[in-house]
Amino acid sequence: MKVTRRKFIRTGLLVTLGAVLVDMFWFEKFFIETNEFYIGKATKETKNIKVVQISDLHLQSINSQLSRLASKLNKLKPELILITGDAIDKAQNVSLLNDFLKLIDKQIKKVAILGNWEYWGNIDLNELNKVYSENNCTLLVNQTTQYLFGDKSISITGVDDFVGGNADYNAAIKDYKKSDYHIVLNHCPQYNDYISTQIDTDVDFILSGHTHGGQINLFGYAPFLPPGSGKYVKGWYTQNNSRFYVSKGIGTSILPARFGARAEIAIFNLL
Repeated sequence: MKVTRRKFIRTGLLVTLGAVLVDMFWFEKFFIETNEFYIGKATKETKNIKVVQISDLHLQSINSQLSRLASKLNKLKPELILITGDAIDKAQNVSLLNDFLKLIDKQIKKVAILGNWEYWGNIDLNELNKVYSENNCTLLVNQTTQYLFGDKSISITGVDDFVGGNADYNAAIKDYKKSDYHIVLNHCPQYNDYISTQIDTDVDFILSGHTHGGQINLFGYAPFLPPGSGKYVKGWYTQNNSRFYVSKGIGTSILPARFGARAEIAIFNLL
């Protein structure tokens, strides 16, 4: 049977559209990439402290993707898991967060901060804090805490959300103690512009989320970024001699799709 040029082009367009839709609504949402970094003198050969960032879960259910993620974390056994906001966006999903955290080895220490959706979703923060505490996770709201791993100390500063809460970096570092490493958690990367002008303590890097990598990223261009993103989309940035990493996160909001912004976790190796 002879195929006309018009039919060939139409078929090609339909196949391409189908592939794009499968990528948007399935592949990029449900397959989480792992981005791994070695900080300072850490290498693949050194015995490192592993710190994992998880951001923007936007939990709606405990699907196979999240079960695999929990299994991966249990095998990886990082010293710290850092949850950088928007874990849930509805009050009724606090129990879902509890279910997800229970899949992760309780012995792994965890730290969490708030994102805009924890505020916009009218979530009971006392209930949320209780769930985190029961799963060996410390919720930081403009606070700093210190951990010891062997002979190394790590301070984690957690800043309140810039859009929905009351971000106050200066209050957050009030109780900072000199440490071998200092990591700042700040959900909305726009606030990093302010943090980078205020740093008077040693900060190795800042971890943010919020942007979802644009969620729909058209070959490097993100047509929509949520308020609080500033000029940042994904990956590493340097501002006023401060380094920070913007995670693409795991879940989605508003539109349940991703394109050019595959879900991710990030691993940071410290020596």
